[in-house]
Amino acid sequence: MSRDDRVEALGALYAAEARGGAPEVTGLSSRARKLAVGAWEKHAELDSEIASVATGWRLERMAAVDRAVLRLALFELRHTETPVGVVISEAVELAKQYSTSRSGAFVNGVLAALEKEGVEQ
Repeated sequence: MSRDDRVEALGALYAAEARGGAPEVTGLSSRARKLAVGAWEKHAELDSEIASVATGWRLERMAAVDRAVLRLALFELRHTETPVGVVISEAVELAKQYSTSRSGAFVNGVLAALEKEGVEQ
């Protein structure tokens, strides 16, 4: 996956949540479409995992972009062969670029906890 694929998928996920419907994938690259559709279809499962490690943060209190980045990254971690370090690094960069000044650290912490939890299971 390239950063461009992730940016496209992130935009589709963010817009889908804002609209309250499935992501619009027309015009997305095939990789971006796979990420966006996969993360959307599994968002209940992904949200449950995110909530289990995001102590003190309910999902609805998180910045919408952060939620979308976390869903996208966790889907990629759980359902693709992309190396863990690449996924986490890319997610942190997306959060820094498209969300708040503290989002990079937040996303990094949540994903690191999820990855540690995933290894222990």
